[in-house]
This record gives sequence, structure tokens and C-alpha cells, in this order.
Amino acid sequence: MAQHVKILGALHIALAAFGILAAVIVFVVLGGISGLIHMGGIDAGSDAEMAAPVIAFIGTAVTALILVLSIPGLIVGFGLLRFRPWARVAGIVVSGLDLLHIPFGTVIGIYGLWVLLQPQTEALFAQPPYPGYQPAPYSPPAPPRAGGPTV
Repeated sequence: MAQHVKILGALHIALAAFGILAAVIVFVVLGGISGLIHMGGIDAGSDAEMAAPVIAFIGTAVTALILVLSIPGLIVGFGLLRFRPWARVAGIVVSGLDLLHIPFGTVIGIYGLWVLLQPQTEALFAQPPYPGYQPAPYSPPAPPRAGGPTV
């Protein structure tokens, strides 16, 4: 299962990279169109003058949405490659969201859910992050002093 987790991590990174590339393209194209409208010497009060800020806003909003959906996949992909304990649960969430990215994300989402919900995978992520790892012992906070804090 370790090989499947590494493949899934690479697939999440690749899908996120394509998402980030798409965000950059949307930003450049719609920002460029807005800029060309402004540079074109438009008449005051024309439809083009009113459309340019709308196009810029839509481009920024779509870019932000694509980045918000892509960056978690990138983070989870690197976490899965390094078998970080948090990456399994986050990978399940990201794989569930990938199901909406038809067609490639759907395939990666199904594969990701299959890989990450296997009992062998759960055991993989339960191991310590590296040999000799010892978590810090928990010590409860000291009780407050009688009479309140002194400054």
C-alpha cells in the first residue's frame, strides 16, 4: 500500500499543479482583457468602460476560487509522499472534493478514497514519522496560585 500512497501523493500534486496553472492562465487572460479595454482609449460612459472592472473582478474571483481548491491538494500530496499522520485524513477530504473535478479529478478521487480507506493504509500512517521518534510527554499546566496572578 505504501506504493499506492506515493502514487496518490504524486497525482494530487499533479492535479494541484494543473489547477494552479489554470488559475494563472485565467488571471492573465481576464486581467489582460481588462487592461486592453482600459488602454484602448474608450469613451467615458461606454459599455466597455463599465465592463472592464467587472471582467477584472470575475478574473480575480475565479483565480482565487481555483487556488483555494488547488492548494490543499498540493499540501496533501507532499504530506502523503512523506507519510505524515495528518495527510491521511486530509487526503480523504481532498479526494472527496476531487470527485467534483470531472473527469480526471473524479478518477483520482475514487482512487484516493480506495487507497486511504484501506486498513493497511491506516496502519502505515500510525507508524512513527521516523525511526527513533518519541513524542514529547504531556505535562498538564500548573494550577493557578491562590490569591490570583501577580504582575
